[in-house]
Amino acid sequence: MGNPWKEISNKINQKLSREASICNYEIGLQTTYRTMGTCSIFAKVETITELNHIVNISRVKDVPLAVIGNGSNLLIADEGFEGLMIKLGSGFESVELSEDRVYVGGASKLPVVARFTSSKGLAGFEWAVGVPGTVGGAVKMNAGGHGSDMSLNIESVEVVDTKTAATKSLTLNDLSFGYRKSAISRNQLVTKATLRLSQGDARESLAMIKEIVRWRVENQPGGQNAGSVFTNPDDNSAGRLIDESGCKGLRVGSAEISKKHANFIQVDTGGKAQDVKDLMDLVQVRVHSKFGIHLKEETQMIGFS
Repeated sequence: MGNPWKEISNKINQKLSREASICNYEIGLQTTYRTMGTCSIFAKVETITELNHIVNISRVKDVPLAVIGNGSNLLIADEGFEGLMIKLGSGFESVELSEDRVYVGGASKLPVVARFTSSKGLAGFEWAVGVPGTVGGAVKMNAGGHGSDMSLNIESVEVVDTKTAATKSLTLNDLSFGYRKSAISRNQLVTKATLRLSQGDARESLAMIKEIVRWRVENQPGGQNAGSVFTNPDDNSAGRLIDESGCKGLRVGSAEISKKHANFIQVDTGGKAQDVKDLMDLVQVRVHSKFGIHLKEETQMIGFS
């Protein structure tokens, strides 16, 4: 028998306009933690047609499928992901304006959209300049910051079901946004979104963006991290609870609780995802022991049991 993953990869490449499928790909390096896990196959798609081809192949071959956006809120196990990982390419990064509506591709990066819309005199998306994710991932988890989130900007989205290749349009009501969550399922991939913003003043918006960037530089660490690790409990701050539980600077192997912001985990170059996971577990135990509160992970995890 030949290598089944190689055979599937070849089948994918036959359907695409270029060789976009790679076996045994170091997908962990595509995350902001830059850990070392691999996936059986990695494929970047540029069109809905290509996406549908890959979804159909994965369904026929019964291959597990997962999606990576900008990798900024994701931890992939050191053992990797035995399946097909797909990423939306530049064909899904379009940003188009029509009065107060902005039509964006699912792979569009939030800081790019925030700067562009602000420069055009549209207000309401300035907050997103400090969130290093894509529109698709941000919609799915209702990303937010600085007193706002995606639920206040979204009018509708289009999703593709990664099990059936069916396309569906969802309105704001359909999305049932909550704190860091939405009604979008694990099998639904956001390919485009319509934002509704308000008319503003470009100079004021760009000044707000400058202030948000300044605040983030002063208060949040750079380097290899994935942003906030845990969601904030009701009327509380995960960072404060972690700090007051004596976890700042706590280290497990290659992973350390940031000394600058306790809800961030920094990872050494060539670090291990398991160190991050073990550190997260330890923080949860310490916070629960001191405050009786169970912190919920904001970080999405793939490949862990």
